[in-house]
Amino acid sequence: MIPLTRRLVLAACAATLTAPAAAVAAPAIGQPAPVFRAVDADGRTRSLDEFKGKTVVLEWHNGGCPYVQKYYNAGAMQSLQRQATADGVVWLTLVSSGPGTQGHLTPAEAKSWKAANKAGSTALLLDPDGKVGKAYDARTTPHMYVVDKTGRLVYMGGIDDKPAADPASLKGAKNYVAAALADLKAGRAVATPVTRPYGCSVKYKG
Repeated sequence: MIPLTRRLVLAACAATLTAPAAAVAAPAIGQPAPVFRAVDADGRTRSLDEFKGKTVVLEWHNGGCPYVQKYYNAGAMQSLQRQATADGVVWLTLVSSGPGTQGHLTPAEAKSWKAANKAGSTALLLDPDGKVGKAYDARTTPHMYVVDKTGRLVYMGGIDDKPAADPASLKGAKNYVAAALADLKAGRAVATPVTRPYGCSVKYKG
């Protein structure tokens, strides 16, 4: 017969092994942005910690999505990227499409796409297993996030207030990312820290 003490220990171990994993907390405004590591288009491993002390923009991307194409085909995303990086902002474009899904890129394809589209981002990061996307609860392409110099999340949501794929919707649209960056540059709190994201669903691997 197994001694009582040992039975209690075994029961505790079994409970630990069968207990469901704790859910990952959703990102929250004013809280530290989830840290991550991902490989860029040049095959280098990059991390959020690498950019401590800098404002960081995270842009979820799928080149096959018409909502993304609206911005890139018009050059609007590249222009915003160049304006931000000229101000010292780090802009990270992330692809969380899983293998075999729309928007998935290999490192070579990512490098070619970045050059062909004259993207102005600091780096294009690949997240084929979806770990980074799920840590941020990224739901759409584009889905935008801004992290301030202290490493706290200060904006998350849509890129603008015109949830349409029509390029004509760019005219007169309020760009929430540009507004958030302007607030930070002026030393103000971000006036609109959360908005509803829109676009194509992120194509996570099954």
